[in-house]
Amino acid sequence: MSARSGDNRPVALVTDYAWPDLDIERSILAAAGIALAAGPGPLIPAAQVTDLVRAHNPAAILTNWAVVDEDAVAAPSALRVVTRLGVGLDNIATTAVRARGAVVTNVPDYCVEEVSDHAVGLLLDWARGISRFSAEVRAGLWAPQTARLHRVADLTVALLGLGRIGSRTAAKLAPFGCTLLGVNRSGAMPAGVQAATLPQALEAADVVIVHLPGAPDTKHLLNAAAFARLRPGALVINVGRGAVIDTDALVAALASGQVGAAALDVLETEPEPAPALRDDPRVVITPHIAFTSSAALADLRRKAAEDVVRVLTGIAPLYPCP
Repeated sequence: MSARSGDNRPVALVTDYAWPDLDIERSILAAAGIALAAGPGPLIPAAQVTDLVRAHNPAAILTNWAVVDEDAVAAPSALRVVTRLGVGLDNIATTAVRARGAVVTNVPDYCVEEVSDHAVGLLLDWARGISRFSAEVRAGLWAPQTARLHRVADLTVALLGLGRIGSRTAAKLAPFGCTLLGVNRSGAMPAGVQAATLPQALEAADVVIVHLPGAPDTKHLLNAAAFARLRPGALVINVGRGAVIDTDALVAALASGQVGAAALDVLETEPEPAPALRDDPRVVITPHIAFTSSAALADLRRKAAEDVVRVLTGIAPLYPCP
């Protein structure tokens, strides 16, 4: 339904969503007298987002992966809020939203357990050779003599980013006995994590875990110069944003052996992995699923819809983005 169909209720438009239905969102919005409109479901191009906005004239836009650009932001007659169904804001023209006097919100705390679990799982998978040796056995090879595995307690792990998720990863790794180094813009360090500069952390690390958001100052933070600082054979894990890693530099570092392995839930080239990464048996790639669980998605959807209701009913949102 849209404001142009004769329905006088304000409209919240969901541009795209990675779950089977919109029952949670619809129930919360309807109870507050807000109509729901939606795109076809899966990720759509920015131009199609703008077309949807023009068709429905929403007061609120909720986006999962789709780009809400300046054209989409400019289209509604009375836009009041753009909500990210997720954490990062790199797919929203936030400056344009605020210039209209509207609010940007996200849900920063819905998948803390899931993403930190995923990061720890990727580390353990590499340290103990689980994916590699499972693939070899399935291919008919039984070669335990080739194992060159790691005692997790002996590892030095550099955590890049220590917000909610990075701090939780640190807490989950601490009982394994790892040495934990932290690089954090705020300077705050969780218990058990030693503060380090980026060069110091890279030079000492057996494992680097990226928990950084996508932003101009994090793009290609891990580039050729950064990889050159690593201990030869180090593992690079990315559960933050794909663009933090320079893909070409990672491919080159893997080819030289400077990086021994990579475990990537996010890619600079999503949804198409670079062939050199996809075809390298030392690289584990998951399709941007670290955030996912039934519980996390229910939290995400509920919290996002509830904040839209707050804004459209004149109440301050719980999760405003500065």
